[in-house]
Amino acid sequence: MATIKRYPAVRHFRGTPTGYVVHLQRGKVSHQGTGTSFWFRPLPAVISEIPVDDRELPLIVHARTADFQDVTVQATVTYRFSDPAQVSERLDFSIDTDLGTWNGNPLDQVARLLSELAQQHVVDQLAAMPLSAALAGGVGPLRASLAGGLATDARLAQTGISALDVRVVALRPEPEVERALQTPTRERVQTEADKATYERRALAVEQERTISENELQSKIELAVREEQLVAQEGANQRRRAEEAAAADRISAQSDADQVVLRAQAKAEATQAIGEAEAGAEAARMRAVEGVDPAVLAALALTPLAENLPQIGSLTLSPDLLSSALASLAGR
Repeated sequence: MATIKRYPAVRHFRGTPTGYVVHLQRGKVSHQGTGTSFWFRPLPAVISEIPVDDRELPLIVHARTADFQDVTVQATVTYRFSDPAQVSERLDFSIDTDLGTWNGNPLDQVARLLSELAQQHVVDQLAAMPLSAALAGGVGPLRASLAGGLATDARLAQTGISALDVRVVALRPEPEVERALQTPTRERVQTEADKATYERRALAVEQERTISENELQSKIELAVREEQLVAQEGANQRRRAEEAAAADRISAQSDADQVVLRAQAKAEATQAIGEAEAGAEAARMRAVEGVDPAVLAALALTPLAENLPQIGSLTLSPDLLSSALASLAGR
């Protein structure tokens, strides 16, 4: 809104860029336009300020379809005062010359006018459509009908109001009817969800079965490999035992062969020694053959004498000497 400063006997008006001002002085236009500033006397002055910016008006319209179903249409109308001078002549946008505020509620009057016109076009459009058609594809035709009706309305044109845009936000039936219409779709969606759940569970069961089969197959493979390992270990142990036994047999055979060889060598050595001794004895026997027995006795005593301990002194008794002499004499 504009700013009015008070001075004794006069006032100063300062407008805004979005406010179109019409200043009448004794019925004649003294000032008009946007963003104006001027001095005026309050008693003979009549000032109107019309906003020229784009304005949006939310609407809620109730209507009935061709099959007697109540629906609610939620829409938004964007409008502006395209001819503010003409608007000032058709609607009361006068402001208080002391406070700078509107004396009435002109925007509420404009809102009522647009709401009634919009409701008329909405009712006419939906009255020729069943509820299913209106809900399925009625938003576009309804928006086009509402925009066209407001754009070509004679009263709005005469007032200086232009409808710039119309947006239909929602078109909804009564809650009970809406729930009834949503039930088939909801049931279908629930059925599809249940089907997806069952398929997911079946897939999970199949995957679990596959995993179990893989685990069982892995266990079987592990058991087969373990059996092969045990068999191989047994074969290795048997082979080691056989190799050890063969080595023991070879060692025992070698020891036996060495014992036999030592025994044979000892026997041969003993035999050779015996044969040598026998030969020596035979030679001795041949050597002493025909020798006097006394000589043989002397020869036999020779080794004995060699092995006797050392005699420090020898005592000959008379008896021993007599016997020796008697023997010698007898011989």
